[in-house]
Amino acid sequence: MSENSQRIVPKNVRNIITFMTDQHRIDTLGCMGNQYAQTPHIDSLAEDGCLFTKAFTPSAICTPARSSMLTGKLPFKHQTLANPEWNIAYSTAIPVTDWTYTQALRDAGYNVGMVGKYHCGTNLPDKFGADDDTFWGAENPVANEEYVAWLEENNLPPVKAHDIWRGKLPGNRDGHIIAARLDQPEEATFERFIADRTIQRLKQYAQDYKETGKPFSLDVHFFGPHLPYFLPDEWFDLIDPSKITLPKSFGDTLVGKPPVQENYAVYWSTSSFNNEQWKKLIAVYWGYVAMIDFEIGRILDAARELGLMDDTAMFFCADHGEFTGSHRLNDKGPAMYDDIYRIPFIARIPGLTKGTKCDEYVQLIDLTATFMEIAGLDPDQVEDGRSVVNLAAGLPVDDWRKNIVCEFHGLHFPIQQRMLRTDDYKLVINHESINELYDLKQDPSEMNNVYTAPAYDSVRRDMAKELYSQLAQRGDRSFAKWMAAMTDFDIPLKNTARSDWDEVAK
Repeated sequence: MSENSQRIVPKNVRNIITFMTDQHRIDTLGCMGNQYAQTPHIDSLAEDGCLFTKAFTPSAICTPARSSMLTGKLPFKHQTLANPEWNIAYSTAIPVTDWTYTQALRDAGYNVGMVGKYHCGTNLPDKFGADDDTFWGAENPVANEEYVAWLEENNLPPVKAHDIWRGKLPGNRDGHIIAARLDQPEEATFERFIADRTIQRLKQYAQDYKETGKPFSLDVHFFGPHLPYFLPDEWFDLIDPSKITLPKSFGDTLVGKPPVQENYAVYWSTSSFNNEQWKKLIAVYWGYVAMIDFEIGRILDAARELGLMDDTAMFFCADHGEFTGSHRLNDKGPAMYDDIYRIPFIARIPGLTKGTKCDEYVQLIDLTATFMEIAGLDPDQVEDGRSVVNLAAGLPVDDWRKNIVCEFHGLHFPIQQRMLRTDDYKLVINHESINELYDLKQDPSEMNNVYTAPAYDSVRRDMAKELYSQLAQRGDRSFAKWMAAMTDFDIPLKNTARSDWDEVAK
């Protein structure tokens, strides 16, 4: 193992449970400083684990982010770059011959299962060595026949909603649904359904583990708190809107920024709601997080009853964040703000973690390498991630990254973006539009684009040179070549990938 000369994970810790949420802002959690959050169970993982404060997704879109975690590769390498529902001519299936951590663990003798949301393309988990208890799609598939049958078997009411929150599109047309009240109790929600399926699978794996010593890896993927926020009254009204402070970037004019951001605000009808309505929508979003936390608590209770807590490493993460009013935007999309690129990231490893925080830059793909190390396998099998075991244990790690690079390839339309983020600055290169530079010390909410400001000329050049170098090193040469030609910094074009004509013209 390259990260560690010897295994530091206790020998009994071989099992893995990973909780993943979808479109989850970090400021919804108590452990991340939200005093009004009601997330005791997620917080308990941080209390016994290590909370990573600077964690990022490789791409703030479901399918490429989740596919990166599954394959251990950056999006531009695995090429599954768009959600299948909004395919823009990219591949939407991971080849079954690709390396995945699920297959690696299965080959190493693990029980491997995935429950809940699956959004890694059209090849399903069973093609990659996992027992498949997943449901395909971007949002809770409430018409799914298995869920409908579960409701009927348990004498629970069918899905029905009222108090629909939606904005207005141009022409005074109804816009996308943002939130609604479910005419169901929590016991009938899709989140409860996922938790029940998880507990059922966990009991099976726990029995195998107790009887034969066969370890397991179980991924639990919730569809929420991805919008639309459909919640029972108890959770819809859980958080008092008067406790909500609107994001500092709520009043962003988006002047001096790529025009697509304003277009996206129109698409999501974000100007349809006044300040008090936005506070309520944010409160409902926090309530959705709290309901998911409640279901995670049920799963953790089952793990305790099964005697698994001392033998099982547990992780909590999200595929990406959500705007929820920040920068007058909603959902996620063609902008690289921290609101959607920073993610919650918790590692609880019995015998190693002690309720600490780590301020190093980590990314979603680092979880993949961490799973390998927990399993006693070589984390170097993961092409683009590094195990965080030593970091989680508070041990030094040589040559850890000092910044983070992220990428975007499009959602509803093809668009290329690359980002370099340090503690002090963020540079975003938009190939078809206005480039962005933010001074994060002076402007942590990323309101003012200073890319063309003369005072930041040397910063812009240094950041561009560093981003270019990292893109070229990792093999993202097409974008690097564009940067070399179009961005004002001191890198000659010939240092990018050469064509035969480049050699002739020497």
